[in-house]
Amino acid sequence: MNDEIFISRCLEIAKNGNALTKPNPSVGAVIVCDDKIIGEGYTSPFGGDHAEINALQSVADKSQLKQSTLYVTLEPCSHFGKTPPCANAIIKFGIPRVVIGCLDPNPKVKGNGVSMLKQTGIDLKVGVLEHECREHHKSFLTQHELKRPYIILKWAQCKNGMIAPNIQQKRKPFWISNSYAKQLVHKWRSEEQAILVGTNTVLKDNPKLNTRLWKGNSPIRIILDSTLRLPLDSHIFDDSVKTIVIIDESTPVQIEKTLHKTHFERINFGNTIAEQISNVLFKYDIQSVIIEGGAQTLNTFIDEDLWDEARVTIGDVVIENGITAPQLNKNPLQEIVMDNNIIRVYHND
Repeated sequence: MNDEIFISRCLEIAKNGNALTKPNPSVGAVIVCDDKIIGEGYTSPFGGDHAEINALQSVADKSQLKQSTLYVTLEPCSHFGKTPPCANAIIKFGIPRVVIGCLDPNPKVKGNGVSMLKQTGIDLKVGVLEHECREHHKSFLTQHELKRPYIILKWAQCKNGMIAPNIQQKRKPFWISNSYAKQLVHKWRSEEQAILVGTNTVLKDNPKLNTRLWKGNSPIRIILDSTLRLPLDSHIFDDSVKTIVIIDESTPVQIEKTLHKTHFERINFGNTIAEQISNVLFKYDIQSVIIEGGAQTLNTFIDEDLWDEARVTIGDVVIENGITAPQLNKNPLQEIVMDNNIIRVYHND
């Protein structure tokens, strides 16, 4: 039972790194001696120390490590990347017991960390709160096991099922969500690696797709523009963050503007496109993406059954002549009430 308690603590502190570690997983680690926590750590921003190293460094009396248990949500790495292998550090400090939540499917690790620890006689236990650890690491696991990003669909709809007016007089968003839901959406953006919208959304709303209502990194912008018809004064061409514009394989690229952070990728828009888009994101090492619209883009992923989670905000407004919101033939797993808005969360099992 104590093993589950300490892995639960690992999961709690692992959340501290969520927004900053990608494409690395946000791991939590706890060191326990005589049933007392003597050290904790979570993954540093990308390029920094991993959770195990931060936990080891936090222990004041290093002599205690030889009588301690290290708890960690994900198998310790066994290879040199931007930092040395965590398995080597665990062995060096003489920790006699290690408890792991779930294994790492990354081909560079994939059981090698466990093998290294076993070979030195360390007592290992794998699979404690495995379901919970896999849920926490779902983006990282999806990327390595399914070779695609974790895909989150997100939209707001009015209470009569419309997602937007048919005609918008001004090139700016038509707001359905209230201020609380808007801020939550920006928090979500800070937690995921990329955000994707279609051509019509940019033409109608001219979105910035950033995290201006929440402290955190803005996601990589993914824009679908098959014939490259978006005006260059659109916010998505402001070169403020990395932007990937996906165009049709037959479309020439002729941009009369200097763009240092904007990249162009080609797919065949004549075929089903959701899987092709996923392949592009996998190429860029993107492990999670929020699909924010519009309706045609969202329905593309729903029709190809290529999504993992959906977050739908229902606002207390009515649009008489509008675009019908996407439909999910599933029951929500969670419902969040935010004043006059309801947010329903769906999982695609």
